[in-house]
Amino acid sequence: MRFRHPDGSTVHLAYCTNVHPAETLDGVLAQLRDHCEPVRKRLGRDRIGIGLWLAKDAAHALVTDPAALRGLRTELDRRGLEVVTLNGFPYEGFGAEQVKYRVYKPDWTDPERLSHTTELARLLAALLPDDVTEGTISTLPLAWRAPFDAARAEAARIALTALAQRLDALAELTGRSIRVGLEPEPGCTVETTADAIAPLTAVGHDRIGVCVDTCHLATSFEDPGAALDALAAADIPVVKSQLSAALHAEHPHLPDVREALAAFDEPRFLHQTRTLTHAGLRGTDDLGEALTADALPDTAPWRAHFHVPLHAAPAAPLTSTLPVLQDVLTRLVGGPVPLTRHLEVETYTWQALPPDLRPRGRPQLAEGIAAELALARDLLTDLGLKELP
Repeated sequence: MRFRHPDGSTVHLAYCTNVHPAETLDGVLAQLRDHCEPVRKRLGRDRIGIGLWLAKDAAHALVTDPAALRGLRTELDRRGLEVVTLNGFPYEGFGAEQVKYRVYKPDWTDPERLSHTTELARLLAALLPDDVTEGTISTLPLAWRAPFDAARAEAARIALTALAQRLDALAELTGRSIRVGLEPEPGCTVETTADAIAPLTAVGHDRIGVCVDTCHLATSFEDPGAALDALAAADIPVVKSQLSAALHAEHPHLPDVREALAAFDEPRFLHQTRTLTHAGLRGTDDLGEALTADALPDTAPWRAHFHVPLHAAPAAPLTSTLPVLQDVLTRLVGGPVPLTRHLEVETYTWQALPPDLRPRGRPQLAEGIAAELALARDLLTDLGLKELP
């Protein structure tokens, strides 16, 4: 979906396909048919954007077979879908029964992460619509927090510098500019936007910036204005933003709140949980850990890294951090000039919701994703952006 900003530029809105994970090219093509096109039809649009997730096997198949790449581009066009952004964070196995810590491998100290991201950039340059010259890719925030010493930090810096050079060469070759954003996430080396400033300053290239995930930012209790102001002051670009909402518990000491939170403690994904105390931010690596006795102070609100549907906050006594998303979005695109032009709804946890909240089948999932995109569309138009055909 495209929107005209009051300054005349185009802002793109997509939804991320990691919600229907596939490891192979055939699986990706099935996604387009079974999920993405039905979402478009529910929205009544001739064209919508998707933030494509390409696992390593699917990406490699496309890089090594130009005919397959042309076929994917044709299939996108035929189904009324366009791609300006990729989710390059998960490498493989995102649909496994247990993902947890595996999603952070390979990290930016492993040469395979550089190789994979380079392949994604080449593919995105070929998949961009004919009238679009800029693409974006989100990637993991260097690595999980441990082990990460000075030597690993230097290896990551060297890898990102090499990536920037490759992106420069790709732009010269194709005329298309691809930028990559580190996506701060609780528990990682780059947990917050503030943590991104030092390593990105060390790289010192405008093709490498930040992807602001609004669930992650909220989970870490970051102030949106302060976070974005600090990035601007450091001349760190916001490459893209993932529109997502975290799970919020206002009174975690109450038994009924604990019971409600326990329903979201599921085995597939990691749900880092945080609380802001007078002594600073405290947290656990997973929601189940937080719910054990005395693992986390419960005198202040808790937030958990669980991407809940944007349009459907959990029932009381829980809620979501949608107001944080709205604040971030206002600051990103509500001013005289947009700070980013690529927005991506990323609720990949539909099938990890408590059983009574999960979609019963493909039609219900498509309806839910379309409702999220409709909410995001309304937020953008309320900010003065105009939806384009």
